[in-house]
Formats: sequence, structure tokens, C-alpha cells
Amino acid sequence: MSIGRLEEVNVRELWAHEQYDFSNWLALEENIVYLNEITGLTLVDIQKEKFVGSYRCDIVAKDQSSDKLVIIENQFHKSNHDHLGKIITYASGLEAEVIIWIVEEAREEHRSAIEWLNNNTNEDISFFLLEIAAYKIGDSLPAPNFKVVEQPNNFLMNTISVSKSNDDLNTSQSERLTFWQAFNDLIEEKGKPFGIRNASTSYRYAVGIGTGLAFIVISLVNQNNIIEVTLLVNNDTDLFDQLHAKKEEISNQFDFDLDWNKFENKKHSQIISRINGLDFNDHSNYPELMEQVIERVIDIRNVFTRYF
Repeated sequence: MSIGRLEEVNVRELWAHEQYDFSNWLALEENIVYLNEITGLTLVDIQKEKFVGSYRCDIVAKDQSSDKLVIIENQFHKSNHDHLGKIITYASGLEAEVIIWIVEEAREEHRSAIEWLNNNTNEDISFFLLEIAAYKIGDSLPAPNFKVVEQPNNFLMNTISVSKSNDDLNTSQSERLTFWQAFNDLIEEKGKPFGIRNASTSYRYAVGIGTGLAFIVISLVNQNNIIEVTLLVNNDTDLFDQLHAKKEEISNQFDFDLDWNKFENKKHSQIISRINGLDFNDHSNYPELMEQVIERVIDIRNVFTRYF
């Protein structure tokens, strides 16, 4: 049996400049989904190069679960005092409550500084320090990899963690959180067949499939008593048309129906499957539903990625 060797790729060969090339790449929805998986956040409303006085913050977003403002500062090479000062300047200027600093290599003194900030600032303020690297095996495409160097203590970015009591949650938010917490437990029990993200009050749960061309979203649609498992396909490529040309061949590999929807004026087209039986007022079938969702995600991932 032949086994490939994992090789590290210089990130500057993939992205020449952190402010432009890397930030533009990271701001794409499928890559934000990957960052969400690593941090447990649910980042939406992505904005690039937000001015703070005469300076520009690389990325500004909102965490959907907590409604907090999030800033992201990207830095290649080793972390330095200049960028440490920038993240504090941007956070104060924009009144951000979640700060993400992505570097190629984190110096020990800056890791220690972020740890100190998490331990000594207001509990509503959260600092992340991440390292970015890229790897390939043989002639494969390089794959980016985020490593969490520092994160807030006991970090759970969901509404429970920012609310003072469960009374602050409405019924739908509370039910979603309950579902996702149990869902994560089941994924863990099954040996993590795909990445776990922190439970939140969002109706959506994104799953990466190892490519920037598409990703899967699980949606709790309680008003219709269904769970949707959807493949979102990037409209920047011809991939949806290529898949649709083999619609019959692909569909025959599933024992459930697929609803194909091309959206010309949106970022993604959709291939939707639906599972009946969701009812926030009756949890008795949750174990069965969650099993179906996990199997559905795995099936969709395994079949469609053969055609990418």
C-alpha cells in the first residue's frame, strides 16, 4: 500500500499579500464557513477593508449567534507588536467584541499577550489567535489549515453564553440550540465523520467538504416540519452546470429526492434534500432524525465530490 507524505506549502506562494490576496480568499463564504468550524462562530455580513481612522481593518463581520461585531486581522510572517496594536485599535474604534488575529507564526510573547487579554478584559470581549498553514500530498491541491493558538477560556459562542439567563432566548432559538447540542453529541459518538461546530441558536449548520467549490448546510425549518440538507455550489464556476448535466446519473445514486435550483444572481446555487418529521414541540424522534441527517450529509458529500 502506497502512502503519500504530507508536505507544507509556503502560504506566500498561495497568497502573495495578506491584505489583498489572503483577505479576499478568506472573505468568500465557503472559506468563512471553514473559519466558523474552527472557531465555533457563525460569521455573516462580511465586509472587507473597513476604515478605522486612517487605518483599514482587513475583515469586519457579525456573529449571527450573539449579534456581536467581529474583526479579523491577517498577518503573514511572524506576529509582531505592530499588528497587536492594530487589533486593539480596530476593536476600540469599531467597538468589536470578538477579535480574530490570523498569523503565519505566533511568537510566544504574543500568544501570552492574547491569553492575558482573554483573562483580564471584560467577559464579553473575546480574542482568538490563529496560525494559517497549507499542506499537500504529492501533486494534490494545497489545503489550508487553521490552528487555534489561543482562544477565550470556556468559549461557547452561542446565545446561552452571552445571555444572562435562558429567559433571554425565544422559543425557536432555544429549540435550535437544544437540537444542535444533541446533534454534536451524536457526531462525537460516531467518531466525527465531519467537522463539529459549536452549537448555536442559528437555524443553519454548515459542513465543509474539503473544497472551496461547494459546502453543505443543514437547515432546521420547523414551520414546515422539515430539515433541509443542501449542497451550496459556488456560482463563480461552471460546476453547477457540469453537475446538472449528469443530474440523472447523480440522482440515481441516492434513495431520496434532490431539488436542483440554479440562481444566476446569487453567490450559490442549491441542490436540496429534505427530511420530514421535525417538530420543536416533540423531541421523541430526534435520535432518528439526527441519524438521518448525518447519513444524508455523508452520502451527499461522498457522491458529489466524485464529480468535482
